[in-house]
Amino acid sequence: MTTAAPLAGTYAADTTHSSFQFGLTFMKTSTYRAAFDDAGASLAVTDDGMQLEGAARVASVTISEPRFREHLVRGADFFDADNHPEIVFRSTSVEVDANGATTVAGELSMRGVTKPVTATGSCEGPVEDPFGHTRISLQLTAVIDRRDWGLDWQAPLPKGGEMLGWDVELTIALSLVRDEG
Repeated sequence: MTTAAPLAGTYAADTTHSSFQFGLTFMKTSTYRAAFDDAGASLAVTDDGMQLEGAARVASVTISEPRFREHLVRGADFFDADNHPEIVFRSTSVEVDANGATTVAGELSMRGVTKPVTATGSCEGPVEDPFGHTRISLQLTAVIDRRDWGLDWQAPLPKGGEMLGWDVELTIALSLVRDEG
C-alpha cells in the first residue's frame, strides 16, 4: 500500500476511472480484448474482514462489429444476455498484505453457473484526492476457462487449431471512493 493508514469503511467504484475487461487468444496469433461499460463494484471493510462485490451488465460489452456483437452478447453460444443479463462476483475472502499484494477469492456467476475464482494483484492507498474523498485502487487479474460457464463455442482453423482460446483473462482496475456518509 502507498500509506500506512488502515483501510476502513465502505467504498464504491468510481466507474469513470475503473475498468472491467476480458481478453482471449484469437486465431492463435493475437489477443482479443473487450470491456463492459455498465459495471460496478463495492468493497466493505469491517472488523470481520473485507467483502468485494461487483456486477456487469452483459449488454454493455464494447464490440464494434454488429454481427459479432449480436452473436457474442445475445447468442446462446456466448453470454446469452436475454436469459442471463448480468455477470456477478462476490468474494469469499480478500487478503491485502503490508506491501499491497492482494488475493481475492470468490464466486463468479455467469450464464446461470457459479464457480470459484481467485484473482491476484495489488491494492494502493488510501489517499485523499483533490476533492477531499478517500480513494483506494485494486488492480486484479484472474484466468478462467470459459467452458466452465458454458461458453464453449469454437471454430476450427483451416490448418489446425481453434479460432478462440479457452482461457480468458479477466482484468479489473478499480478506483474505489470511500462513502463518507
